[in-house]
Amino acid sequence: MTPLLRRIGTAVLLLAVFVPAAWWAPTWLWGVLMAGVVGMAAYEWARLSHFPPLSARVYAILLTLCALVLPYGLAGGWPAFQTALIVLAIVFWLLVAPLWLLGRWKASHVFVRAAIGVVILLPTWAALLYLRARGPAVLLGVMAVVWIADTAAYFSGRLFGRHKLAPAISPGKTWEGVGGALVALAVYAVALSLWSALPVRPLLFMVWGLLYLSVLGDLFESWIKRMSGMKDSGDTLPGHGGVLDRIDALTSTLPIATGMWMWLEHST
Repeated sequence: MTPLLRRIGTAVLLLAVFVPAAWWAPTWLWGVLMAGVVGMAAYEWARLSHFPPLSARVYAILLTLCALVLPYGLAGGWPAFQTALIVLAIVFWLLVAPLWLLGRWKASHVFVRAAIGVVILLPTWAALLYLRARGPAVLLGVMAVVWIADTAAYFSGRLFGRHKLAPAISPGKTWEGVGGALVALAVYAVALSLWSALPVRPLLFMVWGLLYLSVLGDLFESWIKRMSGMKDSGDTLPGHGGVLDRIDALTSTLPIATGMWMWLEHST
């Protein structure tokens, strides 16, 4: 099987599991599944950060337990905590991450890496719970932005890629790939407008803004992998690398999309 077919096959299998779960799984099962995703991604983050093997497992277990227990343990305080996680992610992705990449920070200290892993993974998990609670279509509609952008960028980059986007961080990404993603998301915004009767211009700006965030999340993980001397975060997903490789763009887009949804809910 060629690498492309392997990549496509894994993506189809993931969608075949994820979409029905998002649509029909009871809330408790969805929470357990997302806690599992957090745990696997946390373990891969710990490996990228060169934690000792035992420390990496403990770190992954602790984040998994947080994801399982916090919504129930906090009870009435859960919505406020969930909002705090989203605000933390917004600050990180809009302010810290761009400066991190511009400054080429290494931040190799184990406690810094552990804290950044929490800032990246727990808000993503909180966003997955929040958006799914607003409806599976809401969650999948936001995630489709990343999926469409990633697919369009991959194929347009392979066909037309000439100019490197960030060669010192991720040599495989090109401006032509970004251009393909912009066009594909413009079509998606028009389709959403026709389906939902919402004005197309705000939708267009929204999906293009999320595209910027998805590229930022992808580049951030690529920089961490480069500093760690690793090509992939893991080998769990054939053709895609590890779980963290698959969700890197979602870690930056989902929390901010959730923040936008929260703002809309409180302003109406």
